[in-house]
Amino acid sequence: MASITSTGLGSGLDVESIVTKLVAIEKQPITDLQSRTSTIQTQISAYGKIQSAFSTLRDAAAKLSNPTTWAALTATSSDPTMATVTAGNGSGAGSYALNVTNLASPQSLSSKAFATNATVGSGSMTIELGQWSADNSTFTSKDGATPVSITISATDTLANVRDKINSSGAGVLASVVTDANGSRLVIRSKDTGEANGFRISTADDDGSNGDANGLSALAYDPTASIGSMTQNTKAANAQLTINGLAISSATNNIESAVDGLTINLLKPGTSTVSVGQDKDSVKKAINDFVTSYNSLMTLMRDNTKYDDSNKTAGTLQGDSTAVGLQSQLRNITASGSSLGGAFSRLSDLGLDIGAAGTITVNDAKLTSALGSMSDLKNLFMGVDPTDPNNNGLASRWRSFADQVTGFDGQITTRTAGLQSNVTSNNKRVDELNDRADAYEKRVRAQYTALDTQMAKLNDMSSYVSKLTSMLGSG
Repeated sequence: MASITSTGLGSGLDVESIVTKLVAIEKQPITDLQSRTSTIQTQISAYGKIQSAFSTLRDAAAKLSNPTTWAALTATSSDPTMATVTAGNGSGAGSYALNVTNLASPQSLSSKAFATNATVGSGSMTIELGQWSADNSTFTSKDGATPVSITISATDTLANVRDKINSSGAGVLASVVTDANGSRLVIRSKDTGEANGFRISTADDDGSNGDANGLSALAYDPTASIGSMTQNTKAANAQLTINGLAISSATNNIESAVDGLTINLLKPGTSTVSVGQDKDSVKKAINDFVTSYNSLMTLMRDNTKYDDSNKTAGTLQGDSTAVGLQSQLRNITASGSSLGGAFSRLSDLGLDIGAAGTITVNDAKLTSALGSMSDLKNLFMGVDPTDPNNNGLASRWRSFADQVTGFDGQITTRTAGLQSNVTSNNKRVDELNDRADAYEKRVRAQYTALDTQMAKLNDMSSYVSKLTSMLGSG
């Protein structure tokens, strides 16, 4: 009897095809589950995007419900080429008359001209900070400052002297300026102000500390009748008046004259400094919120709508949680508040809610509304102690966003439920795969047995046919 080497050879049946189709039918529920899981994962992804958009909205609403936003001030100068101004914490709204007669300046000295790369002599030079009298006849050392001595060698060029001065920490800055006459050493105070003047004395190795030769060419001390270097600028304080009040400042950056106001002097002259509420920053905060709100509403609408023209449903179409969130957000936005005085609804500010739920900004109307800052502030962040639903809109937007994205919020809860379904489906898929594998083994064994039996019957039939033929021929 012939042996069977492949399923189906004995019976003539396409056993492999039969088994494959039977197993495919058995696995159909797995395909259905995997398809449903893919849909759920898409929904989870959509909720992730919505949660992120809610967080962005929450941050924008928090800015509108922050007192700092509404307390921000801005300052302007009528002549920004003469002085610039910045308003900070503690500054108050008002107008200030500024009259600057003199800018703060550092002391500056320059030496005689030297040949390029020439040496200047050897010895030591001592630099001391302090204040000169009006005619430079007396010098008062600066409190807390210590004279600095610098050793100069015979091989030091003007550039070497410059570098030694700059690394000494003497409170001055040195540079080499070269023109058609040669190179000069220029030394100036590091800081402006009359208390930051300086004098330079030398111990010249040539034995003479007061002439203009050798190292003493870099000396400057009028109190000792030494003026080898030339004073180009005298150390001076800025002199100004603010609303008639005389002020003297060692720097051109005036920070303490008016609370919270920083004035940067650029040149002598007069200017008017005006301080008022920063309407531009409030306007930007409102527009930033509108942008985040519209982004969220558009995202939720696209995910929950049914497109009749394309016959396609959004990822969350019919999802009660998503639809509910959309409805709640719309209700808060449309409800307004009675705390805003002249403004009770967003439309009063030029923020109009369209049919799609998004907000359109009428810039002219919003700009006009910024003129009533107190009412505007109350509409967004006012607090009603008797009715939380009448609180300012920004406060309610923020509270709602915190609630829906919180640990037990609708988005978190819904996402957890969807994820649980994914886990359950994956577990069921594993079970069905195991069952399908067992089914395939069972069916394949049955058809193998059938194939073997059919092969035996076919062999028997062939044998009987041959035997009958032999008997008939005899």
